[in-house]
Amino acid sequence: LAVIENEFGEVGIDDALLAKNTRMQASEEIIEMMNGCICCTVRQDLVVVLEKLAKKVEAGMKLDGIVIETTGMADPAPVAQTFFVEQNVQAFARLDGIITLVDAKHVEQHLDEIKPEGAENESVEQVAFADRLLLNKVDLVPDESELKAVELRLRSINKFAP
Repeated sequence: LAVIENEFGEVGIDDALLAKNTRMQASEEIIEMMNGCICCTVRQDLVVVLEKLAKKVEAGMKLDGIVIETTGMADPAPVAQTFFVEQNVQAFARLDGIITLVDAKHVEQHLDEIKPEGAENESVEQVAFADRLLLNKVDLVPDESELKAVELRLRSINKFAP
């Protein structure tokens, strides 16, 4: 399994957590992209990383899958598009699905954010593009009716993702 981890910020911490938890699994490939914007200006970086993985597989590395962690800041469309428009990537890998982890406590404030004209609300995009929605931090929403409202709001954006 290869993990491509998109770090947003000056100090990378996710890669240290991943490395600590996979230290005993030498076959794991962990790649950190510090640019923090896997979805737009550095999409080419994603292509380069995927091409490097393809070469490793051609050289004999066993690879069961690739997980791309994009952070809560990423627009999923350009990342998904990479698998359909880049011929080298298309020949090597396929997009199996998009899983969106949703913070039940704070999602509505993010969905309601007003963006400048021409800018997309990444939270709405992430929910809309998801093949699966994983609702996280439900314990921080003690009122069942509030949680139900969050679920209904998510369904209004994407009625197909379980």
